[in-house]
Amino acid sequence: MKRPIVALVGRPNVGKSTLYNRLSGTRDAIVDDIPGTTRDRLYGRAEWTGVEFDIIDTGGIDPDPSGQKSPLSIGSADFVDEIRDQAMLAVQEADVVLFLVDAMSGITPADREIGSILRKSQKIVDGKRIPPVLLVANKADSDRQRQNVHEFYELGLGDPYPLSAIHGTETGDMLDALVEKFPPQTVEETDDSIKIAIVGKPNVGKSSLLNRLVGEERVIVSDIAGTTRDAIDTHLVFEDTPITLIDTAGIRRRGKIIPGVEKFSVLRSMRAIEDADVSLLVIDAVDGISTQDAHIAGYILDEWKSVVVVVNKWDAIEKDSFTMQSYIEKIRNELNFMAYVPILFISAKNGQRVDQVLPTALTVQEERLARITTSKLNDVIHDAQDKHHATSKTGRSLQMYYATQVRSDPPTFMIYVNDPKLAHFSYTRYLENQIRKEFGFIGTPIRIVYKARR
Repeated sequence: MKRPIVALVGRPNVGKSTLYNRLSGTRDAIVDDIPGTTRDRLYGRAEWTGVEFDIIDTGGIDPDPSGQKSPLSIGSADFVDEIRDQAMLAVQEADVVLFLVDAMSGITPADREIGSILRKSQKIVDGKRIPPVLLVANKADSDRQRQNVHEFYELGLGDPYPLSAIHGTETGDMLDALVEKFPPQTVEETDDSIKIAIVGKPNVGKSSLLNRLVGEERVIVSDIAGTTRDAIDTHLVFEDTPITLIDTAGIRRRGKIIPGVEKFSVLRSMRAIEDADVSLLVIDAVDGISTQDAHIAGYILDEWKSVVVVVNKWDAIEKDSFTMQSYIEKIRNELNFMAYVPILFISAKNGQRVDQVLPTALTVQEERLARITTSKLNDVIHDAQDKHHATSKTGRSLQMYYATQVRSDPPTFMIYVNDPKLAHFSYTRYLENQIRKEFGFIGTPIRIVYKARR
């Protein structure tokens, strides 16, 4: 079932980022530090009463580009158009819109303009369900401010929900109302095809690769970065195997994302990674691997998805007998937290090695579903322990008694030990390398979970 999307809409300085952080449970909505790489967060995930949903901030709409606190000139056509574009985009993409206003400063002309657009949108059907709007009066930090929110009834969007995002007070009532307005969750039809998402930065040739794999022009191919806005599904059968190819919008660094439509495009790309079995991470051979490529790889790893690195535009590189190997070493160095991924060098433009892409992706998917017998797994684990004992600062050794594979997709191994706290991250990486050395698991992450034996 798809998680509902909640869009935060409002003028600048009404506390959208603070509420975003409050709902997503993070101190910083942008950066998330995890060993191996640093990833920019482009959207948040929240949960209330057991219901999960995604949050996205459409960005503040500033009536004065200079940043000065001058009176709003509602006659500015550019400003009105900008408000309309952002507000209507939220209406089209979200399941519920949270319209934030400032309880301390009271209602402003910008609030009236945004409220008018959202109010009128409730009458626009155009063949699709129009999402409801919740009016949120933020910065209601005192009883007096909470009592004064009645002025926001003027916006014609129903009862305002006073709260303080910075302190978290009164957010429960708003969240209860929010969850009630989510659309009914329907169980999706079973699709047994293997889902392969084509992901990467803008303009690396994702759409060209899709067209080459399918053999026809299914999506727009352009040199202009950001041509693809939606995640586009294409169904095909390859060697009697049903496959769904998902072409996605390019994923930029957070600071370079255009507020509005591109944020929703990135959200759909993130969801495509979640839904996929295997992701094809497309890298531009001319530009080389970048920090943002590592960011996207981090997203894939966060979701425990399998991956194939596809270096596109290889035809545009001047090569000698050492070029490919040096390129591989550079990728391995930059993606050191994904040393297990296969790397392909292709040209979607002329078809060079494109015929290896789907077979490699299917091989990776087979590895993802592989099951290891308990006896063979324990042989590897005990042999690894004999070669190298794990010791802690206290001098105690980690003792591994028994191991078993508890699931696949992704492969997950449970190891019964004397004390899980003695399992250091580096020793877990050592065990992972020993398992891969014996059983492969090419292109797929594996989980190792420790459990104390009674």
